[in-house]
Amino acid sequence: MVKKLLARYRAKRDFTKTREPSGKPAAKKGKEPLFVIQKHDASHLHYDFRLELDGVLKSWAVPKGPQTDMETKRLAMMVEDHPYDYADFEGTIPKGNYGGGTVMVWDTGTWENLGPEPHEGLKKGKLHFKLNGKKLKGEWALVKMHGPRATKGNEWLLLKHGKAMKPISAKKDDSSVLTGRTMAQIAKAHDREWISRPKS
Repeated sequence: MVKKLLARYRAKRDFTKTREPSGKPAAKKGKEPLFVIQKHDASHLHYDFRLELDGVLKSWAVPKGPQTDMETKRLAMMVEDHPYDYADFEGTIPKGNYGGGTVMVWDTGTWENLGPEPHEGLKKGKLHFKLNGKKLKGEWALVKMHGPRATKGNEWLLLKHGKAMKPISAKKDDSSVLTGRTMAQIAKAHDREWISRPKS
């Protein structure tokens, strides 16, 4: 199952050259499913929003990051599933390689499904869940877009549900929950570097 789900992820990477996880079974860290948001300064700054399901991380790229108010709708582009052990990656991917740029573990914790069974929710295009993270706490939903605005077929919207929460400060937004470092400090450190297949 995991091997099949990660086929797109693996096709974009050359594991003879990269230290990225190849998707081999990894030890689960807790009973509840994991979520992680990685701030990713690649060709465009965005936030990779990931929910654990079926041993992989279902992933969406959110250009403007998760919102804390009830009115804002954020575009979330569904991308390839990522390995479970990708969740704690923080470091750099050299420019010219797939996803080249700086990666920060922006938030992490567990998630609780509040809507239909998750597989059914993905099929129907709506996931409603509660996040219990270090920065984000409360309800959100991912809703798939349809119609003329959904030209690529992988467009979703990230919506705040339940009630609003206090906005994330600029200082907190530029702080890793894993190491406390800023994006600039992570980029300068070069302590973890992954090389993947060049962009085509």
